[in-house]
Amino acid sequence: MQVETLTVEEVLPVRHEVLWPNESMAFCRVANDDAGEHFGVRKNGEVVCVASVFFKGDRARLRKFATRTACQGQGVGSTVLEFLIAHLRAQGVKLFWFDARASAIAFYEQFGFAVDGERFYKHGVAYFRMSRVLQG
Repeated sequence: MQVETLTVEEVLPVRHEVLWPNESMAFCRVANDDAGEHFGVRKNGEVVCVASVFFKGDRARLRKFATRTACQGQGVGSTVLEFLIAHLRAQGVKLFWFDARASAIAFYEQFGFAVDGERFYKHGVAYFRMSRVLQG
């Protein structure tokens, strides 16, 4: 399984299908999508997992991390997250953070991420901010 660089157009269908299927494709875009780095994994030529990273100084933010339902539980998301941690560490990123759906907290904790703060909601979905220091 290999993580590769993708375009915004390649990540949007997976974001839409997994994260916000009842919204429009435009809803699945984020501000400054063109300035982010987009990564993913393909199986049989089809993009099945996506993740977008946005930088501000020595901090990186993960946004719109999604794996197609049929591919969940097969290590695809874990492979992408492990790749991102190593990739960001090599780039000198000190803090890696994101807003995680409450339903995914245990997944992220396996990779050393910790909850920062209280639960909040986006469009009716519960989230927690999570982060991990990559270098001291």
